[in-house]
Amino acid sequence: MSPSPVAGTGRADPATSPVSSSRRRAHHWRRLRARLRVWRMRMHSHPVLHWTWCSAVILVGGVTLLAGIVMCVTPGPGVAGIVLGLAILASEFAWARGLLRRARLWAHHTKEMAIQQSSLRFPLPRKRRS
Repeated sequence: MSPSPVAGTGRADPATSPVSSSRRRAHHWRRLRARLRVWRMRMHSHPVLHWTWCSAVILVGGVTLLAGIVMCVTPGPGVAGIVLGLAILASEFAWARGLLRRARLWAHHTKEMAIQQSSLRFPLPRKRRS
C-alpha cells in the first residue's frame, strides 16, 4: 500500500485498508440499526402511527404469504414467498415468529434428510486398489 501523504509516517493509509473499510461498514450498519430501532420505538409510542404500521405489515406480509401459497401450486418460488411473508409478519407478531421458527426447523430437517438420502443413493466412488 502507498504511504499516507498526510501523515508522512510511511504507513499505509488506514482509510484505504480493507480492514478499515469493513470496520466502517460494520459501524455504518450498527448506526443504521440503532436509528431504525429509535424510529420504531417512536412510531409504536404513537397510537395512530402504530395502527398504521401494523396495518401495513399485515397487508404486505399477508399478500406476500398468499402469493407464496399460490406459487406452491403454480410455477414460481412458493416456499421463498411463504418464508418472506412470514418474515415480514414476524417483524410485528409473535405467532408469525413461531411459524417462521417452525418453517426454519422444517427446512433444516428436510435439507439433512435430502443429504442423507443422496449419500445412500449415490455413494462416493471408492478408490481402486491396485
